[in-house]
Amino acid sequence: MTTTAIEAAEVHELEPEHAEIIKATLPLVGAHVDEITVAFYRRMFGQHPELLRNLFNRGNQAQGSQQRALAASIATFATHLVDPDLPHPSELLSRIGHKHASLGVTADQYPIVHEHLFAAIVEILGADTVTAEVAAAWDRVYWIMADTLIGLERELYTRAGVDTGDVFRRLRVTAREDDPSGAVLVTVGAEGISNAFAAQYVSVGVTLPDGARQLRQYSLVNAPGAAELTFAVKPVDAVDQSPAGEVSNWIRSNVRVGDLLDVTVPFGDLPEPRSGAPVVLISAGIGITPMVSILECLVAHGYTAPVQVLHADRSEETHPLRKRHRELVDILPDGSLDLWYAEGVDGDNARIHEGLMNLEDIEIADGAEIYLCGNDGFVQAVRAQLTARGIAKEQVHCELFSPNDWLLDA
Repeated sequence: MTTTAIEAAEVHELEPEHAEIIKATLPLVGAHVDEITVAFYRRMFGQHPELLRNLFNRGNQAQGSQQRALAASIATFATHLVDPDLPHPSELLSRIGHKHASLGVTADQYPIVHEHLFAAIVEILGADTVTAEVAAAWDRVYWIMADTLIGLERELYTRAGVDTGDVFRRLRVTAREDDPSGAVLVTVGAEGISNAFAAQYVSVGVTLPDGARQLRQYSLVNAPGAAELTFAVKPVDAVDQSPAGEVSNWIRSNVRVGDLLDVTVPFGDLPEPRSGAPVVLISAGIGITPMVSILECLVAHGYTAPVQVLHADRSEETHPLRKRHRELVDILPDGSLDLWYAEGVDGDNARIHEGLMNLEDIEIADGAEIYLCGNDGFVQAVRAQLTARGIAKEQVHCELFSPNDWLLDA
């Protein structure tokens, strides 16, 4: 994790009068956060429709998840600023910064967000409520957060060896593998680009039939430093009110060996395991992908400390990268694998459990570095189990595939 720019936020504390106003108005903003964000995006996309077509995830927008994420992250940051007893929100900022860098976000986009967000706040709460003093206090919160992120993103671009925002490269597809689970593994020639750390991800940009260029982020599943980059794509079909995955389904239907894809240089802030520390990798569904990357890294480095792998899925058939997952665990000299399948278990293997993941009878080594990835509900449930066992929050490193991911660590 890059901490220089993040820690600089501690210097820019809220003035006492601003802090008091934020404390007084946080409940009001929180009560109207959904209304504010709907108005914000309506205003911004009305003025800048290209942002919805070419940057923001249209599926998340349709469901409202991205809308809630932005306002909630600012409110969470404000809460940390006004309560000195809370830890500095470095994880929140680091995760947002890496996501932004992977999308090529630049400093000139922050004033656009500011303009339409504050107009939305006034629209929903009213000019009588959002006085000049209230506006100034929230303006200060926004720019402390924005300036910190801009500094972090600048550092990330420099570390990646690219100009600010210039993260996409047109790379040729050298291999495609259709996993039995339905996931698609796509390999592209890296051409001098490699993932420096395990469990990083790339953004992929595709032009859809309606002309929109949509971006999605996918975890790499190869070991760091490989000559090629392999990422895993899980197609998503429409279910009830949830739309189909536009980009993932397009990749499944269209991408072939020899094609060119727009792929970014890798980003991602999961820390590497401390040398010699026990490692526990906990995942569900497609959340297995960063764990496979960590396993590839551990195998490549001949890791000899205990590595405990725990994975939950609907069934053996839906378990992504199942064969490679088991192969990597078997290679490690002190590796173990426990599985949970919700739809039942064939045979009497004691390490394959039926139902949802339950850690009650699972021993976890003291001081283990724990990595956790899955949907929001799974991560919250497992973290609650780990907390109940007295495992410190600092030992648990989360990666999620959700616009609200940073809020689980806030």
